Amino acid sequence: MSTITDAVSAATALTGGATLCDDALLLSPGECTLRLRSNSAALIDDLRRYFAHVVAPSGDKEPELDLVAIESSPPDPGVEFIDWKREPGKTGRKDAYHDLEDGRLVWKVRTGMVFLQSETHRIAAGPCLKYDNQVINFINAQYMNWLQHRDWLICHASGLVVRGSTLGIAGFSGGGKSTLMLRLLDHDQVSYLTNDRLFIRPNANGVDAIGIPKLPRVNPGTIVHNPKLHGLISREERDTLLALPRGELWDLEDKYDVDVAQVYGPGQITPQAPLSAFLVLNWHRDLNEPPRLERVDPNTRRDLLGAIMKSPGPFYQYPDGSFRRDTTPLDEQAYLRMLGNVPVYEILGGVDFEAIVADCLAFAETGTRER
Repeated sequence: MSTITDAVSAATALTGGATLCDDALLLSPGECTLRLRSNSAALIDDLRRYFAHVVAPSGDKEPELDLVAIESSPPDPGVEFIDWKREPGKTGRKDAYHDLEDGRLVWKVRTGMVFLQSETHRIAAGPCLKYDNQVINFINAQYMNWLQHRDWLICHASGLVVRGSTLGIAGFSGGGKSTLMLRLLDHDQVSYLTNDRLFIRPNANGVDAIGIPKLPRVNPGTIVHNPKLHGLISREERDTLLALPRGELWDLEDKYDVDVAQVYGPGQITPQAPLSAFLVLNWHRDLNEPPRLERVDPNTRRDLLGAIMKSPGPFYQYPDGSFRRDTTPLDEQAYLRMLGNVPVYEILGGVDFEAIVADCLAFAETGTRER
């Protein structure tokens, strides 16, 4: 029987007496400050480069959230994990969890990484350098919890800022959301807000949008057709990918990070801006017709609402310390109330990124009137 029953015993097991580096990483996304400590200086250096646009000066302020990342072999806490139910359309095992008296352990099945989530301890343990993206996600999970505790609503959407206002871009899995976002970023009047997690909250005049410090992650099909991204792979890899059938290339999953500042230039990241509209990609690559924008009412199009809503996932801890369950339904009414103040448009027809980029830019220039 495992001796791990609470957050303290779990923290002791995961840290294993590791010595933490003197250096720490301090991040300030929005109004929240997080501090990450680790036994790996290399990991801290890697994460400092990744989070460069939100790194805060050391000692600038006392952090709201403290995190620890322990570089080690995959830990074995000796507890029984339960698979976290995946979202519709997703297959295979990914996350599993074990609830403690005052916390939760989350095991990443494919990598062996283990995370402790509690009010007093937030620890990532395992091959952190090899799977640094999971450490990045864990850091962002803490910020997302912080936002949701302050009434921000999570959306499964990208966010781009066009002349001071945010366009939220949602879509079903494999719909081309990231490709469209990066095509729009090619234009000087467009800046990056967030890739896959957009948070919204009402204000006195409408709705605000805020992003998380997570770089866009794209598949090869996006890279090979965007000249600004060609540097992410070799010329030989690109030629091999272009030789694939179009459908096979579209469905290929192999994520690459896009450094927005490096690819699109400094100052191209906006942390927060008013939300002007939501676009929902519902086009089809097999249709031989031009794409078009049509305004919809989410109250009568709950199928599209499903593309916007997002579960907070296994790391979400409520303000009272309890944890979200994978059986907890999403609050459709909360989204409908929020979207009642924001026009929602469906993108229909066939897939044509060039045509819809022009349409989206024209739409952003003219405000929220229908096209």
